[in-house]
Amino acid sequence: MATASTLSRRAFLTGGRTATTAHVAPPAIAPPGVRSDWIEACTGCGACVDACPTGIIRLVEEVPGVDFSIGECVFCGGCAEACPEPVFEDTGPPTFPHTVEISDTCLVQAGIACMTCRDACPSEAVTLRPRIGGPFLPEIDAERCTGCGACIAPCPVDAISVSTEPTEPADA
Repeated sequence: MATASTLSRRAFLTGGRTATTAHVAPPAIAPPGVRSDWIEACTGCGACVDACPTGIIRLVEEVPGVDFSIGECVFCGGCAEACPEPVFEDTGPPTFPHTVEISDTCLVQAGIACMTCRDACPSEAVTLRPRIGGPFLPEIDAERCTGCGACIAPCPVDAISVSTEPTEPADA
């Protein structure tokens, strides 16, 4: 990546991404609230894709997944209501076990003032921790983080990632 002195304004604001960047890998995150055996029950009909108000659910090879580069999950449950198959849990509001990480490419770690992730987080799970002799560092409060992905799309350098944690089967 270019140094701070040669980084163009466009490259800074887009994180060096171009308009032709395409996602070719299958989504790694299932829609919120799916059962542990959901993949066997899903027919790939796309009803969840059509029902998602933020448009973050997409089908890749007839398997739905969440793409946080498009936007955030509002946990409305529309995907679960629209699904004709026994894919989603019936246990209340949709959730999913997740881990959020901020990589070393974060602009704050390079000494550049950026609070985009903190400002975008609706649950205020991102805080900036003071550090002696250096910039404040962003931290994710795992208890407050819902995994909605609101911090991902606005990040100018794609420094934030969400991954699902393996779930234990209900009878284990």
